[in-house]
Amino acid sequence: MSYGFNAAEVFRVAVEIEENGRRFYEESRKKIEDAEIKELFYHLGQQEIDHKRKFEALLAQLPPESKVPTVWDPHNEIDQYIRMMAADHVFVSSAEVENCVRRLRDAAEALKLAIGFEKDSIIFFLSFEEAMSGEKDRQLIRSLVKEEQEHLRRLTLELRKITNK
Repeated sequence: MSYGFNAAEVFRVAVEIEENGRRFYEESRKKIEDAEIKELFYHLGQQEIDHKRKFEALLAQLPPESKVPTVWDPHNEIDQYIRMMAADHVFVSSAEVENCVRRLRDAAEALKLAIGFEKDSIIFFLSFEEAMSGEKDRQLIRSLVKEEQEHLRRLTLELRKITNK
């Protein structure tokens, strides 16, 4: 089955993902002893807040055609499909964030989990980029991907640094 998603549907889920990312970074800081990782997670948590605001603003600024369903969907199946795709995301819910943080043992483990979170976010957004109904929508999704790629880069560098000590 082929779906033509609109950017509004994906951005709503993106806002939830960013909120769960913020929660992860904030809660993980409480369990990590490494001062540099705490500092990094503080900044990434703040960026998740900024990303969430940015995505909410982008959602509000979308042109009307980006909010209109692209197919007749009387049973809201497209939203369910998007949520099913998001369900494979490491932080699909705040309960998952709490479970993951509770099991953290050290900074390296927290970094690995954060890397997984950022990778899942990138995959989630990329999986919908080609399904977007218009070029403007695809450009908006690409902007999400670039934000997450920068987080991934920073986390990976930090993990390399602490595992090579």
